[in-house]
Amino acid sequence: MQNHGCDPTLREQITQENTFLVLMYGKKNKKWSESSRVEYFCRHRSDNCRQFWVQDFYGNKQIGGNMEKQYHIKLSSEDIGKYVILPGDPGRCKEIAKYFDEPKFVTSNREYTTYTGTILGEKVSVTSTGIGGPSAAIAMEELVACGAHTFVRIGTCGGINTKVKSGDMVIATGAIRMEGTSREYAPIEYPAVPDFQVATALVQACKELNEPYHCGVVQCKDSFYGQHNPNRMPVSYELLNKWEAWKRLGVLASEMESAALFTVADSLGVRCGSVFNVIWNQERKALGYEEPDCLNTDIAVRATVLAIKLLIEESKNDR
Repeated sequence: MQNHGCDPTLREQITQENTFLVLMYGKKNKKWSESSRVEYFCRHRSDNCRQFWVQDFYGNKQIGGNMEKQYHIKLSSEDIGKYVILPGDPGRCKEIAKYFDEPKFVTSNREYTTYTGTILGEKVSVTSTGIGGPSAAIAMEELVACGAHTFVRIGTCGGINTKVKSGDMVIATGAIRMEGTSREYAPIEYPAVPDFQVATALVQACKELNEPYHCGVVQCKDSFYGQHNPNRMPVSYELLNKWEAWKRLGVLASEMESAALFTVADSLGVRCGSVFNVIWNQERKALGYEEPDCLNTDIAVRATVLAIKLLIEESKNDR
């Protein structure tokens, strides 16, 4: 270990870069291996912020944590877990956190409210993102900077495919990028898809809960009223024609965040999946089917929490 005459655990003494050799121990191979370095990059500022990366022998760096409060979410690495649930509505965070062990309110700023607790002894968090891709992307960027690596977007959607009923759950296996945020991360030809392990855990969770669910493509847009009142829009011809295309292609539902989150997650090298409660299906209503609105997201919350348990167990078994 390089010693520059300062204790890296004391913020007031950190004024320069310190590099440490870390020996990682794996349960499976039962031996110590010189597998990574942890580098502390410190800026001499009044808040003595610290950010560290884990770097393997191939030179790949992964953000490990940040002691500085992030600008929008007002969180640092000590505030959150590696697994984060992402609802849109700040009001849902407290209800979701009730499924954690020892949940605690952390902070709230703008649309970003956070609670942190544990699941199976692993630190986990729930952070709201507000509505739409831009604010969701900000949340993911800053949570990843704090060290989070696995995300589950939970929310509501409107059904498109007539087999999707109000009260069902939809697990996205892909998202149509009819929004703007993802275009600043990847060319439009790049597909917006969830992490396979996260999506698989969500499917397994829904099966174990024995609740109705559907897996498939969802459409993501920026304008809520572009969907629900397209005829008054100057570009009604485009909105209506594309909606008809989504129907013919069997798209399951419409929502606003997955395309951005999947693309941002890929660009940052982290995992993300999404599950939704179907509030209504306007196509079923148009055909005269009984389609009562369903605003209860509890089933989707339970599926998300169970999926995170499965992912944590899988991670522990792989160590």
